[in-house]
Amino acid sequence: FVPLVIALAAITFAAWWLLGPEPALTHALVSSISVLIIACPCAMGLATPTAVMVGTGRAADAGVLIRGGEALESAGTVDVVVFDKTGTLTAGAPSVGAVHAAGDFEADQVVALAAAAERGSEHPLAAAVVAEAERRGLTIADADDFESTTGRGVRAIIGEREVLVGSAAFLLEAGIDATDPTLRATATATTVDVAIDGVPAGALEISDEVKPGAAEAVAELRHNGIEVHLLSGDSEAAAQAVADAVGIEHVSAEVLPGDKATHIERLQADGRSVAMVGDGINDAPALARADVGIAIGTGTDIALEASDITLVGGDPRLVGTAMRISRSTLRVIRQNLGWAFGYNVILIPVAMGLLYPFFGLRLDPILAAAAMAFSSVSVVLNSLRLRRLSVNPGKAEDW
Repeated sequence: FVPLVIALAAITFAAWWLLGPEPALTHALVSSISVLIIACPCAMGLATPTAVMVGTGRAADAGVLIRGGEALESAGTVDVVVFDKTGTLTAGAPSVGAVHAAGDFEADQVVALAAAAERGSEHPLAAAVVAEAERRGLTIADADDFESTTGRGVRAIIGEREVLVGSAAFLLEAGIDATDPTLRATATATTVDVAIDGVPAGALEISDEVKPGAAEAVAELRHNGIEVHLLSGDSEAAAQAVADAVGIEHVSAEVLPGDKATHIERLQADGRSVAMVGDGINDAPALARADVGIAIGTGTDIALEASDITLVGGDPRLVGTAMRISRSTLRVIRQNLGWAFGYNVILIPVAMGLLYPFFGLRLDPILAAAAMAFSSVSVVLNSLRLRRLSVNPGKAEDW
């Protein structure tokens, strides 16, 4: 832009010096200087950063922390939002609802040994098992040879007994059939199977409440044309129950942590712009792979580090708030750039003297300076409108 303006100013000077009225030099100088002043690119330079600054500030006021302009822009183009389940759409505080013992095993024995094995795990379901043992007043023994298989389960030696705790598939890989239908959880709960010394010992039903506002969050996104997916490592039944409760149609269950990023890649391969919403260590690769990673503020540090946007407090309705602010900011940026370019397209020819041969009018440098300042101020004022942007989390309104 700058070389073009300098060239136009030079052409203006040469044309009026050779063809202009007397005093030709004065006329040429005034016209060329007016071109340089009127085209000062302040408005274009301010168009984007002022809108981004005000937009990110408004988002922070609403509890949405955005890393910068690139993340803000990307959020406005998202057409698919993928939610993790535990800790994102649910409260992330699972609890044991029922304990089923198999064969000669007793419920307290199953819980105590499962808690001893799970105490070395950081998974939310493991914490629920340990909490249940403490609630029952059971002694939790120390574990030896602890092994954890991500997304599957754990193995440990408790005393002289080998204990496996995890999914039915995890136990089946060890040659243990734990698919007894009498030990299966209800449709809304997750089954954690327990095997002791190679024998199915029982199962624990673990449930996690859906967060207040989760259904509203999904409704708002779908109202604005965004496709919503649920991605979970949990069982098909438990994941589907949560999806039904919040209104999600696209569900992928029993997804291993390493496969979550692959799921995001498949959506992107179809030309979709994808946002991933998660809170745990297992979600970090998917958060980093997505076009926009959105971390729940109550989640793990690694998830926060891998994300582009953080939702303070963990309210899932803030996902829609982030999208609304992003789209509004992009609209303001386009308005600013449209005004800045339109201003130059109209007034540069006037400054060059286009009206002088017909009306005897030319643009004085003082007026050019005033017009240039007005252009910059108008861009700033237009950006400041974002401060008054109404944000109603979870409301199914057009963005």
